[in-house]
Amino acid sequence: MLLKQPAIAGTLESSDVQVTITPQDGGVKVEVDSTVKAQYGRHIEECVRETLGNLNIDNALVKVVDQGALECTIKARVECAAFRSAQVEDNYPWGGAIK
Repeated sequence: MLLKQPAIAGTLESSDVQVTITPQDGGVKVEVDSTVKAQYGRHIEECVRETLGNLNIDNALVKVVDQGALECTIKARVECAAFRSAQVEDNYPWGGAIK
């Protein structure tokens, strides 16, 4: 997937996560700011990288501001931000089509 512009998904509410994705060259860089970073920071980053890999995104700067979100929420927010960044407007792969 080719990212075209910066995009944001999510909120800063409790149990949510805000993901900002920006196109960049030089691979994937993930920055995590989390209320539970000491306990789950590494897992949050792995989850983001896995989701980007499933979307075939090789170059991006991803900023994650986590407020204790579940893994499924993190994945959904990363996917949403990526689709917004790529300017995908229809034919979303709902129902687990993303591998």
